[in-house]
Amino acid sequence: MTPGLRFLLNDQEVCLTEVGAADTLLDHLRIARRLTGTKEGCAEGDCGACTVLLGRLTDRGLIYEPINACIRFLASCHACHIVTVEHLKGPEGKLHPVQQAMVDHHGSQCGFCTPGIVMSLYGLWMTNPDATVTDIETALQGNLCRCTGYEPIIKAALAAGQAGGQAHDALILEREAVADRLRAMQSGRVTLTKGQEQAVIPADTDDLAQILSENPKATLVAGATDVGLWVTKFLRDISPAVFIGHLMKDIQVKDGALHLGAGVTYSEAAPLIAEHLPDAHDYWLRIGGWQVRNMGTIGANIANGSPIGDTPPLLIALGAQIVLRKGDKRRQIALEDFFVDYGKQDRAAGEFVERIIIPIRPQTRIAAYKISKRRDSDITAVAAGFSVIVENGTITQARIAFGGMAATPKRAARAEAALQGKPFTEDSFVDAARAVADDFQPLSDWRASADYRRMVAGNLFRRFWLEQSEPGLPVRLNQAVGAHA
Repeated sequence: MTPGLRFLLNDQEVCLTEVGAADTLLDHLRIARRLTGTKEGCAEGDCGACTVLLGRLTDRGLIYEPINACIRFLASCHACHIVTVEHLKGPEGKLHPVQQAMVDHHGSQCGFCTPGIVMSLYGLWMTNPDATVTDIETALQGNLCRCTGYEPIIKAALAAGQAGGQAHDALILEREAVADRLRAMQSGRVTLTKGQEQAVIPADTDDLAQILSENPKATLVAGATDVGLWVTKFLRDISPAVFIGHLMKDIQVKDGALHLGAGVTYSEAAPLIAEHLPDAHDYWLRIGGWQVRNMGTIGANIANGSPIGDTPPLLIALGAQIVLRKGDKRRQIALEDFFVDYGKQDRAAGEFVERIIIPIRPQTRIAAYKISKRRDSDITAVAAGFSVIVENGTITQARIAFGGMAATPKRAARAEAALQGKPFTEDSFVDAARAVADDFQPLSDWRASADYRRMVAGNLFRRFWLEQSEPGLPVRLNQAVGAHA
């Protein structure tokens, strides 16, 4: 058992023995370390003012990703490298190329959001020096500039890429040395206390199973993109908390399916989605902003059981299965059967989602849709996943699932029946659009009214038909509403 929480903060090693389950990285940076370049704007992972880089060890070596410090719990930073805006510097101690470009192109207005924007662009500058405008806009999804100064920021990002200098950047030059220091911190289970609060970091997945067998009521924290708000917005007590974001990272493609460990983040899965499910790639990039995709995990999005979770409608439509584990025992069920009722899942005390299995069927026509007030980094009002197989002009299989339309993510049974065995024609999808109105009794809330949700659900059948019958239409539709900004 490791005696304390250990991580690197810029160029210093930190070791803490008194850490609470609800202590956030942002508070530690600003209050304990006086690193006030990292700001608190929204305290919910939405505005990006708190963005820092987090370096972590993976099978691909040490990688750095922008994350939201406001909802990142301090205990989850064990054996990681935290990089704040204060650590950036260029040759001979001058401004970093990203910072200098922001100055040259007047990318800062009131300045409050600027450090977070700089850190997001720094993460992009390191990993994609030839970034396009689309790449830059995607990287800035999770950074809000309330002065509406995005044009000079984009110009600054392009200029920083052209300026280059990545080979001489400190995080590149020191990467192997930093990786060695982080490896030395990985040594078994870590248990932390602060007053009555307790935080536990399991050594591995077997250790997690043992911990939950002994304390089945513990709060599991993966990416904290939801649990973080329990603390910052609702002041909930999450102790004892078990931090599992470093576990279950395995990815395999075998037996005609994607096998993803529950701890795989949206960003880690994105290349596989682009390769094997390309028609869902744009949808995948609309799950939160870049920082949220770097933190949030697919397994936690499922286990949370929210009726407006982004991944379940698509995964249910694809026929995904999940593996649940309790102790040494495992069981595999269809994802759609996991959701029982609002706030209730088919998961026993001490049981956790360990793996997601997503079938790959090349002959399937796939689409995923997200309806929200803001295109990027917003909560879903209605989400839909379509999976349709057409043989010789006839629909032989239709699996369609919605989120935001019921107490759980749910298949549209009547709409599916309206398509099954019918010709692949516009009339069939018009019939399905009518039938879906009888599949759900949605609620009205501040995101959307029940009538709006019913209308949207029907219109998505029409959109699916148009996209499938007219090549190139999905791209034009996305461009019409702004694909990445």
